[in-house]
Amino acid sequence: MNDAAVPTPPEVSFETHPDQYRHWKLTFDGPVATLGMDVQEDAGLVPGYKLKLNSYDLGVDIELADAITRIRFEHPEVRTVVVTSLRERIFCAGANIFMLRGSSHAWKVNFCKFTNETRLGMEDASAHSGLKFLAALNGICAGGGYELALACDEIVLVDDSNSAVSLPETPLLAVLPGTGGLTRVVDKRKVRRDLADVFGTIAEGVKGKRAVEWNLVDAVVPPSKFKDAIAKRALELASTSDRPSAGPGIALGPLSPTITADGYAYSSVSVEFERAKRVATLTVRAPEQPVEQTPEAIVAAGDQFWPLRMFRELDDAILRLRVNEREIGTIVLKASGDAARVLEADQVLLDHADHWLVREITHFIKRTLKRVDLSARSFFAVIEPGNAFAGSLFELALAADRSYMLDDPDQPNSVQLSPMNAGVLPMSNGISRLQARFYGAPDQVGTVLAFDGAFDVAEAAAAGLVTFAPDDIDWDDEVRLAVEGRAAMSPDALTGMEANLRFVGPETMETKIFGRLTAWQNWIFQRPNAVGPKGALTAYGTSDRSEFDYNRT
Repeated sequence: MNDAAVPTPPEVSFETHPDQYRHWKLTFDGPVATLGMDVQEDAGLVPGYKLKLNSYDLGVDIELADAITRIRFEHPEVRTVVVTSLRERIFCAGANIFMLRGSSHAWKVNFCKFTNETRLGMEDASAHSGLKFLAALNGICAGGGYELALACDEIVLVDDSNSAVSLPETPLLAVLPGTGGLTRVVDKRKVRRDLADVFGTIAEGVKGKRAVEWNLVDAVVPPSKFKDAIAKRALELASTSDRPSAGPGIALGPLSPTITADGYAYSSVSVEFERAKRVATLTVRAPEQPVEQTPEAIVAAGDQFWPLRMFRELDDAILRLRVNEREIGTIVLKASGDAARVLEADQVLLDHADHWLVREITHFIKRTLKRVDLSARSFFAVIEPGNAFAGSLFELALAADRSYMLDDPDQPNSVQLSPMNAGVLPMSNGISRLQARFYGAPDQVGTVLAFDGAFDVAEAAAAGLVTFAPDDIDWDDEVRLAVEGRAAMSPDALTGMEANLRFVGPETMETKIFGRLTAWQNWIFQRPNAVGPKGALTAYGTSDRSEFDYNRT
C-alpha cells in the first residue's frame, strides 16, 4: 500500500483523560469499574474511514490504555473491571478494516504493537495488582474485539442465537489476528489445537453452547439474565483481590512536555534530534532531592514522586518516538545526575513493595522498560562521568543493544547495581536483563549483584556490564562512528536482528505474541495476497474479489 494513502497526523499524543474520552465511558460502583465501549463513528484519529460497529483505531486504544492505568493508580478500591459495550447487539467488530487498508505499513505495525502492549498491561494488572477483568460480551465479538476479551480473566457471552466470537482475519482479510488472538486461544485459554484451527478459518465464528465447550468463552447467559449474571460474577471476582477496600488513590496529571522540531523536554527526561543523522539522544535525569521515604509521603507526593514521574515521562517519550519519528532509527541513551539518589529511590520501592501504590509504581517501571525492549529502534547507552546509570536506571543500559563507557583517568566514571536489577523488573521472557545478558554464564549474575559498591570502568568492562570502554583519546571518534554506522544500515534488517537478539532464553506467551505473531504479521501485511491490487484487505468492502498467489513460501 502507498504510505501516503491515509495521512499520518503530524503529532500523535498518547495523553488523554476521562473527561476527554470520545469512545469509552468509565464508571465506578464500589469495587467494580465498568468500561463501556461506545465508539464514535466520525471520531477516527485520522480522516478517511468511519469507526462503524464499535471498530477501533489507535485513538480508541489510547483511551483504553489511559483508563486502565488510571484505574490502577487513581482507584485502588476497584477490584474488578467489567469490559462491555454500550451498543445493542454488538460488542466490538475489531480493528477498523478501512483504517488498516489505507494505513502505511509502519502505522499498521505500530498500531498492533500498542494494542498488544495495552492488553498485556491488563494481564499484568490481573497477575500482579489484584485487578480482575470480566469481558461482558453483549453482542457480536469479532477480530480485535475478541482479542480484547481474551485479555480479560473471564469471558461471558450473551446467548441470543446471534452473538458469536470470531477471529475472521485469515479467511476474510488474508492476514492474522494482530493482537495475540491465536496465541491466547491456545496458550491462555488452552483451546485444543485442531479446534483452534477450525475457529481461525471460519469467518462466522462460534456461539452459544459450542463456544463454551471449545473453551472460547467461560459462560453463555440468556439476555434476560445477562446483566444480573455479570454483576454477580464481578463481585465474586472482586472478593478474590488483595487491593485496598478504599482509596484514596493518586491523580495522574498531564505530563505537559514541550514539543519542538528539535526534541521533547519533560521535567526529568529530554530528547534531542539530529535529524540529518537519523539519531536522537534521550537523557533521563536522577532526582535532585532525596525521594519520599514512607508510603504516606509517597501517596502525598502522588504523580510527582520521582520514580513514577520520570518513568511516565520516559514511557511517553518512547511512544512519541515510535509513532511520530519514523526516520529516527538510533537512540543514544544517557543518564545524568546523582546516582546515589537513584539508589535511594530504588531502596524505598523495595522497602515498601507490599504497599499498593509502590507496587503499582514498580510494575509501571517494569512495563516502561519492556516498552524500550520492544521498540523497533537501535539503542546505544553512552556512559560518561557524572552519569546516573545505577540500579533501575542501569536497566536502560542493559536494555540497550550496546553500551560505551568512557575511560578517562582524569574523570572518574562508574556504574552501580541495586537489588532492583535482581529480577524485580523482568523482561517479556520472564527473566531479568542481567540473566539475559549473561545467559551463557549464569553464575556471573550472582557475582555482579554481590559486588560491593560501584564498578569503575575497568571493573565494569571486566564484569561484562558494558560493551566497550574507549579511552579519552578515541572516545569521540569511536562513539560517533558507531552511531553513524548503525544509522546507515537497513532499518528492516536491524529491526529483525534486534528482535532476535534481545530476548534470549525462555519463551513466554508474551514473547510469542511479539516475536512470532508480530514478525509474521509484519511480513504478511506486505504480501500481495493481503495488500496487493487484488489482495483480500484491498478488496474488502468493495465489489472486487480477492485473487491469491497460491504458491507457499
